[in-house]
Amino acid sequence: MFKSFFPRPHLFFTSAVIWSLAAVLAWYGFADDLGGPLGFGTMPEDVLPPVGLRFFITPGFLWFYVYYAVCTGIFCGVWSLLARNHPWRLWSVWGSALIIFTTYFSVQVSVAINNWRRPFGDTLQNALQGDKGVTAGDFYSLMLSFAEIVSLSVTLYIVTRFFVSHYIFRWRTAMNDYYVSKWSNVRHIEGASQRIQEDTMRFALIMEGLGVSMIDAVMTLIAFLPVLFALSGYVQTLPIIGVIPAPLFTMAILWSLFGTVLLAVVGIKLPGLEFHNQRVEAAYRKELVYGEDHEDRAQPATLAQLFSNVRRNYFRLYFHYLYFNLTRSVYLQADNLFTYFLLVPTMVAGTITYGIVQQILTAFGQVSSSFQYLVNSWTTIIELLSIYKRLKGFEVSIAERESLFSRGADGPVSGPVDGA
Repeated sequence: MFKSFFPRPHLFFTSAVIWSLAAVLAWYGFADDLGGPLGFGTMPEDVLPPVGLRFFITPGFLWFYVYYAVCTGIFCGVWSLLARNHPWRLWSVWGSALIIFTTYFSVQVSVAINNWRRPFGDTLQNALQGDKGVTAGDFYSLMLSFAEIVSLSVTLYIVTRFFVSHYIFRWRTAMNDYYVSKWSNVRHIEGASQRIQEDTMRFALIMEGLGVSMIDAVMTLIAFLPVLFALSGYVQTLPIIGVIPAPLFTMAILWSLFGTVLLAVVGIKLPGLEFHNQRVEAAYRKELVYGEDHEDRAQPATLAQLFSNVRRNYFRLYFHYLYFNLTRSVYLQADNLFTYFLLVPTMVAGTITYGIVQQILTAFGQVSSSFQYLVNSWTTIIELLSIYKRLKGFEVSIAERESLFSRGADGPVSGPVDGA
């Protein structure tokens, strides 16, 4: 699954995580401040970020482009040398770096939209309060800035999805070529055709959505946590708790962790039931397949027993989903009001404007949803793990057959049970 596309996958992914973490820590630790001394310029801290496309050509952004290019060039350059004989190194190494950059840039587009919310909200508030200094041109200018940002967002989304689709299909092609190259040894393994065609296809389709979503969640945290930390300066007191350091930043993390742990505990039985569901469905399907070629198989009593196992497992799933969905719905509804609840003392004191409130709501929601990524995507993750388990069993069977052939043995080898 992985070594067909990525060079030395265990080492590659481990080094990628370590290098990325080091680069992020270095950026927020000291590298972010090096732009000025290096000639990229700086922006005064008391000046609000520009609204519109100018946000992406500020001195800080220009320095970040160079910093990312240097870090990426070093990592990908080293791996290109280490894996110079790997046929997919350009897609797996350099393609992955490009996807990470475009995903981060798309998150920054969301940050730019969040920056736009403040002047638009404040202008709207002033207009509704009868401020004669607000003109129609002010609104049209802000709407034009929004259109510019959205145009960039749409273009980036289309281009990224197009590239990711090709990237994932190359990954599927690598898996397909790897398994097909061993067809003479694996053709007798039970379910080989389904593993090569169906499971690689489903693996690729899930990774296309789930993988990008995971990167997007991580990049959203990297981009919006500093924003939320800065916005915490507008909030001095929280209900019940009182004064704490960086209140919005702290409560976003605590609230998100609370929801993640709560839903993980409530849904602790669901992953096992989902895995078992794959087994009982596979056993029922397998008996029907055997019944197509053998008259003594797929007898009514056998099929009734196998289908009763399917029914029993689904009814258990329905029951456990009942209280899981109840808990999840209550938490998500509470999540809609939680940020407003935190802002009640500040809003009553009249120390923030409508535009700042909109910024806080968006940033808090982005951070919360990113922390809740695993919970929101867990059903898809379970399906991916099930496919991974089947393909892993298939690869074990391939290794066993190759080991037998290397010792001079021959004959069919039973592979993993379909769906196990």
